[in-house]
Amino acid sequence: MSVVDQINRFARRVPSWALYILYLLPVPYLLYLAQTGGLGREPIKALEHELGEIALQLLIISLTITPLRRYLGLNLLKFRRAFGLLAFIYVTLHLLVWLVLDVGIPSQIWADIVKRPYITIGMGAFVLLLPLAVTSNNYAVRRLGAGWRKLHRLAYVVVILGGVHYIMLTKTWALEPMVYMAVILGLLLLRLPKARSKQAA
Repeated sequence: MSVVDQINRFARRVPSWALYILYLLPVPYLLYLAQTGGLGREPIKALEHELGEIALQLLIISLTITPLRRYLGLNLLKFRRAFGLLAFIYVTLHLLVWLVLDVGIPSQIWADIVKRPYITIGMGAFVLLLPLAVTSNNYAVRRLGAGWRKLHRLAYVVVILGGVHYIMLTKTWALEPMVYMAVILGLLLLRLPKARSKQAA
C-alpha cells in the first residue's frame, strides 16, 4: 500500500468533528496569553493578528484540498467544510476582538470601515463569507443544487481579499503576507488546467 493510500485510509477514519476540537483549542490559550501579558505590550492587537492569521491559514488549507486530490491523489474532501467553517469562526472572532476590545465605539467603527481601505476589504471578505457559512450544510446543498457550487466559488474571492487585507494591514512590503498571497495565487493557478479542459470538452 502506497503512502497516499495509507493517508487516505487514515483520513477516512478521522471524524470531521475532531478538527473542530483541534483547531479551537488555541482560542482559550490565546485569550489566556492576552490577559497575562503573554502577547506583548499590545495584547489586543496581537490577539487580533493571531486570530486573523489562523483564519487566513484555514482558508488556504481549504483551498489546497482540490489540488492535493488532483495532483497527489490525497482525498481530504470530507474535511473541506470543517476547514471553511473554522475559518469563518476565526474571522468572526477576529472581527469581534476588533469591534469590542480594540475600537469599542460604534461611530468610530463605521468611520474606520469607510476611511481605512484594509478594513473595508476585510469587512467585504467577512460579508462574502457569511452566505458560505450559512449554506455549509447538507440541507443547503440539496436546496440550492447546482447553484451551491456557484455560490461557494465566492471562497476564491474571500481568500484573495483576506490576503490583500493582510498585506495592507502591515503597511509595508513585509515578507510574511507576501508569502501568503503567493501561496493563494499559486493554489488558484493550479485550478486553471481543469477549468480549461472543461471548456474544451
